[in-house]
Amino acid sequence: MTGPRIGSLCSGYGGLDMGIIAVLGGTVAWHCEMDLNASKILAHHWPDVPNLGDLTAVDFRDVEPVDVLTAGFPCQDVSLAGKRAGIADGTRSGLWLHVARAIESLRPSLAVIENVRGLLSATAHSDVEPCPWCVGDGSAEPPLRALGAVLGDLAGLGYDAEWACVRASEIGTAHRRERVFIIARPAAENPLLEPRLERGLTASGQAARGWSGADAR
Repeated sequence: MTGPRIGSLCSGYGGLDMGIIAVLGGTVAWHCEMDLNASKILAHHWPDVPNLGDLTAVDFRDVEPVDVLTAGFPCQDVSLAGKRAGIADGTRSGLWLHVARAIESLRPSLAVIENVRGLLSATAHSDVEPCPWCVGDGSAEPPLRALGAVLGDLAGLGYDAEWACVRASEIGTAHRRERVFIIARPAAENPLLEPRLERGLTASGQAARGWSGADAR
């Protein structure tokens, strides 16, 4: 099978990887999942794909490079259903910091990150100082939101990113279940995605420029 090689962090049962394969093709080079039950599912469906195990213990400088890196990092501390400790050292959602470390070492051409809607409003710890004269400030709550922390870390690593919150019902399911998806790629390149439609250009005009994605719209 041709296509990009995919590295999978916080793999779960592999659903995000299957979505990427459905869109881009390719093969999974390795998983990184420590939950025993999820690991059994991965081993059943991908018996020849190695599982790197505990994300926090992996030295990604020694890991096989990949074209696409996926990560559905833990949602418990940003979810509206939890205590909302946010992205911070010592929290489960704080595993994002290790996802960022993997991106820094592996430099994939495309990173696809997924989490719950609570990522938009949960907090994240940062070095940003509170602003006592700003409207709504004055609390001890960290001023940075979780999504902002993720996007800021990606920018600091030299990645441009786009994000969207998608309802499951938008693709025909019988429930709402909203998820945030972030797509990031190195700022200087974009080898796996077609350019977006530009304002002021019709789809046919963009097709004339050789953008095959315009023909499908």
